[in-house]
Amino acid sequence: MTRTPRRDLVAGLTVAVVALPLALGFGVSSGLGAAAGLATAVVAGALAALFGGSNLQVSGPTGAMTVVLVPIVARYGPGGVLTVGLLAGLILIALALARAGRYMRYVPAPVVEGFTLGIACVIFLQQVPNALGVAPPEGERVLVVAWRAAASFATAPNWTALGLSAGVAAVMLAGARLRPGVPFSIVAVIAATVAARLFDLRDATPIGDLPGGLPAPSLAFLDLSALSSLLAPAVAVAALAALESLLSATVADGMTVGQRHDPDRELFGQGLANLAAPLFGGVPATAAIARTAVNVRTGAASRLAALTHAAVLAVVVLAAAPLVSEIPLAALAGVLLATAIRMVEVGSLRAMARSTRSDGAVLGLTAVATLALDLVYAVIIGLVVAGALALRAVARQVRLDRVDLRSELPGEHGDEEHALLAEHIVAYRIDGPLFFAAAHRFLLELSEVSDVRVVILRLSRVTTMDVTGALVLKDAVERLERRGIAVLASGVRDDQRRVLDSVGALDVPRRAGHEYATTPEAVAGARAHLHGAGLLPARASAMTPVREGRRPT
Repeated sequence: MTRTPRRDLVAGLTVAVVALPLALGFGVSSGLGAAAGLATAVVAGALAALFGGSNLQVSGPTGAMTVVLVPIVARYGPGGVLTVGLLAGLILIALALARAGRYMRYVPAPVVEGFTLGIACVIFLQQVPNALGVAPPEGERVLVVAWRAAASFATAPNWTALGLSAGVAAVMLAGARLRPGVPFSIVAVIAATVAARLFDLRDATPIGDLPGGLPAPSLAFLDLSALSSLLAPAVAVAALAALESLLSATVADGMTVGQRHDPDRELFGQGLANLAAPLFGGVPATAAIARTAVNVRTGAASRLAALTHAAVLAVVVLAAAPLVSEIPLAALAGVLLATAIRMVEVGSLRAMARSTRSDGAVLGLTAVATLALDLVYAVIIGLVVAGALALRAVARQVRLDRVDLRSELPGEHGDEEHALLAEHIVAYRIDGPLFFAAAHRFLLELSEVSDVRVVILRLSRVTTMDVTGALVLKDAVERLERRGIAVLASGVRDDQRRVLDSVGALDVPRRAGHEYATTPEAVAGARAHLHGAGLLPARASAMTPVREGRRPT
C-alpha cells in the first residue's frame, strides 16, 4: 500500500491521540454522548479512508458539524440526528454520481488560503480553555469563549495546565524544525502524562472515563414518517460535509508535494461514511482539517495512516480506555495549538496578499468570516466577493477603440476624399467580452459619438457576448439611427450571430444592407452611403454586404 508503512503507522497513531478527545468532546456537544463521537471516528474514519478520494484525509466528528447538529437534536431528538446523517449520506453519494465534486476546482486560491487561516485561528481559540485549565465557558463564538476563558484564568490561574500545554506545543514546534521525522507529538503527550502522574499534578485535568465499546448496528432510530421534515436539515448537513471535506482535501494537497485528491470519489467516500455511522449511533461526519493537518505534518503518505487512526481508536474503545483516560486535556490542547500554528504558511499568505489588492481582500474577508461566522458562510462570502471582483476585472478588459480609417481605405483615394471620409465616418473596434458586467459602459461611450454621419462597428474581436451585451448593442444602434447616424457592422462571428439574432441587435443595419464581412468592405459601404446622401462625389460602388460563408475580420 505504501513504501513507508512505519511513517504511516506513526502518523495514524499520532492522529488517533489527537482525535480521541475531539471525538469524545464533539459527541458530547452534539447531544448524543461520547460514545456517538467515538463511533463516528471509528466507523466513518475507516470507511472514508478506504473509499474516499484523498490519501491523506482523516474523517470524523467536527466542530463545524456539531454547530449544525445542536438545533437538530433540540427539535427532532437523537433519532432525528441519526436519520439526518443517513439522508446526508445518500445525498453525498448522489452528488458523487453526478460528478459535482469537480466544481470545487473553481474555488479561488485566496478563498482556500483564507479558509485555512481562519480555521487555524478557530482551532487555536477552541483549545484556549483546556490549555489554560479552566472550565469551558458558555458561548457559541470561539472568540467569546476564548476571551471568557482568559478572564477565568486571570481570576484563578492554573499554571499547571498552562505549563503542560505550552510545553507540549513548544516541543512539537521546536522538534519539527530540528528533527521533522520524529513524532514529537506522541513524545510530548507521553511526557506530559507521565509528569502529571509522577508529580501528582492535581490541576492537570485528565480526559476521564471512556465508553467501553461500540453499539451493535441498528436501524431502530429510523422513522419513515419524519423523513420529509428532516430532508432540509439533511441537505444542510450534506452541503457542509461536502464543502468541508473537499476544502480539507484541497488544503491537504497544498501541504504536500505530489498528492492530488479525486473530488468525486471523496464525496462518495464521505457518503458511505455517513450512511454507516448512524447504524452504530454515530453523528454525521466530515473530513477534519485539524486531524488531516496532523496526519500530513507527521509524515503520512497513504490511506494506511487514516486507517491506523480508526483502528487505534477502536482498540482504545475496546481495551485501552483506562490508560488513555489519564492523558491531561492540557497536553492534547498543546498538540492542537502547535498544529494550528503549523497550518499557517506565512510565506504563502504574504505572497498572496501582495499579489493584488483584490486577492488580499478576498483572503482576509474569508479568514475573518470563518472566524466570526462559520465555514459555510465564509466560503460563500469568499466566493461571492471573488466572483464580483473577477467580473469587474474582466469587464475592464472590454475596450472601444477608434480605428484609423486611413489604414482601411484603398490607396486610390485622394487626400481630399480621405478628409471627407474622415469627417463623416468613424469606425470603432470592440475588443474583449461584451457581457452584462461591461455592456453599459460600452453603451455610454458609444452614445457620445457626435458630428458624424456613419458609425462602423468592428465586432471581429469581441471574445464573448451574452444577451445583455446584445441588448445593449441593439440599444446603441437604435439610438444612433434615431439621431440620423447610419450604423454599419463588420466582422460578426458565427458563434455570436445566434445571440445577436435572438434579440434583433443588428436588424436595422441588416435591413439597410449595412452588415459586412470585413472592415474595408464596410468602409466602401459607408462611402456609398455618403455618396447617396450627396456628401461625396460619385465613384466606384460599394462592396457587397456580408453573405453566408464570408470570413469576418
